[in-house]
Amino acid sequence: LDNHKMTTLTIKLLPAENEYPDLSQHHNHMSKVLTLKMYKKLCEHTTSNGFTIDSHPFIMTVGCVAGDEETYEVFKELLDPVIEDRHGGYKPTDKHKTDLNPANLKGGDDLDPKYVLSSRVRTGRSIRGFCLPPHCSRGERRAIEKLSVEALSALTGDLKGKYYALKNMTEAEQQQLIDDHFLFDKPVSPLLLASGMARDWPDARGIWHNDNKTFLVWVNEEDHLRVISMQKGGNMKEVFTRFCTGLTKIEELFKTKGHEFMWNEHLGYILTCPSNLGTGLRGGVHVKLPNLSKHSKFEEVLKRLRLQKRGTGGVDTAAVGGVFDISNADRLGFSEVELVQVVVDGVRLLVEMEKRLEKKQSIDDLIPAQK
Repeated sequence: LDNHKMTTLTIKLLPAENEYPDLSQHHNHMSKVLTLKMYKKLCEHTTSNGFTIDSHPFIMTVGCVAGDEETYEVFKELLDPVIEDRHGGYKPTDKHKTDLNPANLKGGDDLDPKYVLSSRVRTGRSIRGFCLPPHCSRGERRAIEKLSVEALSALTGDLKGKYYALKNMTEAEQQQLIDDHFLFDKPVSPLLLASGMARDWPDARGIWHNDNKTFLVWVNEEDHLRVISMQKGGNMKEVFTRFCTGLTKIEELFKTKGHEFMWNEHLGYILTCPSNLGTGLRGGVHVKLPNLSKHSKFEEVLKRLRLQKRGTGGVDTAAVGGVFDISNADRLGFSEVELVQVVVDGVRLLVEMEKRLEKKQSIDDLIPAQK
């Protein structure tokens, strides 16, 4: 039996108290919401695809993932407050907005390349009618890969590229993708393993990128598709334009094959993790801030600009040489253009502060108000 089927049978055999997880050491949005009373009620629910509240253990940060599009409706009693908590008070009655017109972005081609080393914009897309990676079958995953390869192979011009299936890669191809920082490896973190996303690895997983290595699509990792536009330097305008153009063309190609992406007016684009609902967009730059990062107001400035920082090696890594990965903190309730604008305007200000500090000058007059 598949794991989710065994879990469903166990729930029927044992009382809810026996199955209720110990959340005492969990510090995530889900653990604030899921009481025993709620668990008793929801553990009897299932989506039409058989996804239950126990089809996955409980990962950190958000604390839960979706198994299919229907999950967000069947378990809305749990997920609505999780979404509201994670997305700054986004209410069940709120409506999301989408804007993939790069002409609406103001500036973005003028970030100083002496400080901004690289720029990227990424998002995810889910194909309607298929279960999401925590719950999809082997056959579904293979069907998604086939559809994706057919669609991506039809891209032309600057977006023309090649697909690399993980299971068929030569050592040389694998090393090249590692050197290009393109390769995603088998999940090892509890976040992905606990939710079942590594089943049958590496079957039906792969990476597609254009010939210029500036447009990249991951297939069947955390989401059906992860779409990334990237390049060296600080021209976020170019990166975002390529991102919007590529995404629009990919969606058109899927529609010609009778498939559309999961989307609704409340949650925007539907993705596996509730943290990525809405735009799913993370616009980020690698930027050198050796002086500002030591300033006592650095964390406060980021918070006020609605930005977040990571090390350049990922979420849990430290900055090296004062280089940080700075990106938008929001996903849902704001359009794609608005979020990239937040990054462009915020990073421009951070660089201006860094230049001031290099000259031993005060930045007090540059401290922004809360966005």
